[in-house]
Amino acid sequence: MHGNIAVFIPHLGCPHACSFCDQRSISGAERPVTPEEVSALLREAFARKPDPACTEIAFFGGSFTCIPRQEMEGFLQAAEPYVKAKSCTGIRVSTRPDGISREVLELLARYGVSAIELGAQSLSDAVLARNRRGHTAEDVRQAVSAIRDFGGFSLGLQVMAGLPGDSREIWNATMEEVLRLAPDTLRIYPTVVLDGTRMGEWYRQGIYQPPGVRESVPLCAGLLDFFEGQGIRVIRLGLHASRSLEERLLGGAYHPAFRELCEGELLVQQLIRGLAGRVPGPVTVRLNPRDRSKFTGPHRQNLTRLAELGWQVTIREDTEIPAGQILPELE
Repeated sequence: MHGNIAVFIPHLGCPHACSFCDQRSISGAERPVTPEEVSALLREAFARKPDPACTEIAFFGGSFTCIPRQEMEGFLQAAEPYVKAKSCTGIRVSTRPDGISREVLELLARYGVSAIELGAQSLSDAVLARNRRGHTAEDVRQAVSAIRDFGGFSLGLQVMAGLPGDSREIWNATMEEVLRLAPDTLRIYPTVVLDGTRMGEWYRQGIYQPPGVRESVPLCAGLLDFFEGQGIRVIRLGLHASRSLEERLLGGAYHPAFRELCEGELLVQQLIRGLAGRVPGPVTVRLNPRDRSKFTGPHRQNLTRLAELGWQVTIREDTEIPAGQILPELE
């Protein structure tokens, strides 16, 4: 299984205060790390001898390529020896679309960066402006083109559903363009409102009400199914859980196991489709043991939902059933 040795660099390099952003809460970090601290963190992580074939050093939380050059190279120099020693597959960085240039790409390649993720959030100029992103949709397109033309990098995009100014029509257009841009990986973040952000002020003032978990799960489940079916890996759904984030949470679609909720929704929808046209009643569902908790949902809420539709579900675990699939058997 693939895993990151994650290094969070909150707010470093960010030239704008986006409406939704409080990286200190998102990462759980209290202050920026230094290159020396990154060296120590990596020494400790690699002392545990992770599998080189599925380990990656990942710098998240700030706009990596907008960091002052000396500091950015300090971080890369801390990570480079592990790339050269083949102790990992490479280095992953997250940055802004307007932080990409030929000179930056040459530097990243020189130090062994293998993956670049662009925080696009939306491909609507109106939504980007409303949320004070400081870049345009065209900046995203140009950055994607530059990375593709340079070659040698895995390309990731990060998008955020439910931002102020967004709508289902605008979001659908963003998703259509994401598909055309064809990133290798995708992160989908339903909007979460944190105290201490501009969006938090809008929320308290009643100007903005974010979609909740109930609304966001079906949307994001559909996107997970669609993009994975198109060969674009969705490597994250929802924010990483942390105590710092939860302490400052005001509203929005936050759940510590958001992806699992989405995967459970796909299983339930698969069952409902399989039972279409049948008279409701008892049904046995065969599934892989790994899918049991996803299918039942928190507090067995999915079984309750199915019962309300008239289906009394009995679960039978079967290791022969591939993960992500279910087989209904009417009694």
